[in-house]
Amino acid sequence: MQIRQATSSDLEALVAGNQAMALETEDLALDSTTVRAGVNAVLKDATLGRYLVATDGADTVIGMLLITYEWSDWRNQMMWWIQSVYVWPSARRNGVFKALLGQVEHEAHQNNVSTLRLYAEVENLQAHDTYRARGFFTDHYQVFEKDLP
Repeated sequence: MQIRQATSSDLEALVAGNQAMALETEDLALDSTTVRAGVNAVLKDATLGRYLVATDGADTVIGMLLITYEWSDWRNQMMWWIQSVYVWPSARRNGVFKALLGQVEHEAHQNNVSTLRLYAEVENLQAHDTYRARGFFTDHYQVFEKDLP
C-alpha cells in the first residue's frame, strides 16, 4: 500500500468514492456532475483542501480522505478537518484508514496543526468505533448545519 497526494488522474476514483460513501452511510445518491466539479475544484485549488489516497501495488485507489482547513483564533493555529473518508469494501480491515491517518498526523505535526477534527453520520456506528480506536473522541461541541438557497 502507498499513501500519496491525489492528482487529476484520480478524479474518477475520488468521485466514485464520494458517491459510494454517501450511498452507504446516508442512503444518499449524489449527482455525479456536481461531485465531479467539487472534487475537481479541490484538485485544482489547494486552498480549498487536498485529497490523500491509498493505493494498492497497481496504483488502484483503495482508500481516500479530504483534508480541509480551519483557522482557530483561540489557538492561533490551524486545525484540519478530515472529510470524505472512504475505504473500498475489498480493502477494509487491512489498515488503509490507519495508514491514511498516519500520513495526515505526520503532515499535521510538520505544519504546526493543533487539532484534527472529523464528523461522521450519527448512525454510522462502525465509523465511530474506527475513529475512537484511532484516538478521536466526541467533544462538547454539537455540529449544526443550515443549507442556504
